[in-house]
Amino acid sequence: MLHFIYTQYFNTGRIHIFIISIVVFILLNLVENVIHYSIGRHHGDATVSIAAPSHTDWVRIIGIMFVFALLQGLFTMALSSQKRL
Repeated sequence: MLHFIYTQYFNTGRIHIFIISIVVFILLNLVENVIHYSIGRHHGDATVSIAAPSHTDWVRIIGIMFVFALLQGLFTMALSSQKRL
């Protein structure tokens, strides 16, 4: 399986690694950002609970995540073109 991933990662058509990088970044960081949002929202409280952001805050969180996911995808694609990291 690792050989398959390796050969796909270093394939000449690198757009797939760009898309995979963005999707993984968004999924993992969405959870992290909601946790950070809840910590910031309940700063100073005795306990921290996970709270769903408002619609406006969701738009802000997703917008910022999209920008950084795009940057991560571009950096990953650029570094993968070097064949050796």
